[in-house]
Amino acid sequence: MENTNVMVGAYTAYGTDISPEAKKVFQDATNGLVGVKYTPLAVSTQVVSGVNYRFFCNARDVYPGALNEAALVEIYQPLKDNPTIRSIRRCE
Repeated sequence: MENTNVMVGAYTAYGTDISPEAKKVFQDATNGLVGVKYTPLAVSTQVVSGVNYRFFCNARDVYPGALNEAALVEIYQPLKDNPTIRSIRRCE
């Protein structure tokens, strides 16, 4: 169900139903990252000149016995270019 109560320029509420488009943005932006595997669990978006995405993710270092942690991965998808990671922050 689409949220029609979002203020213009504001981020949407997080939702766990991640669209195929958002999944592709995440995959394209994070392709090639090494050391940590990020799995998106929820997403929030903001329409600007393009779209800002905030992905709430499971983050797991890629070594045996590594613990799961939470992280926010912020990605910008411009109108006519590839998506770029703006920030990755571990949640405490």
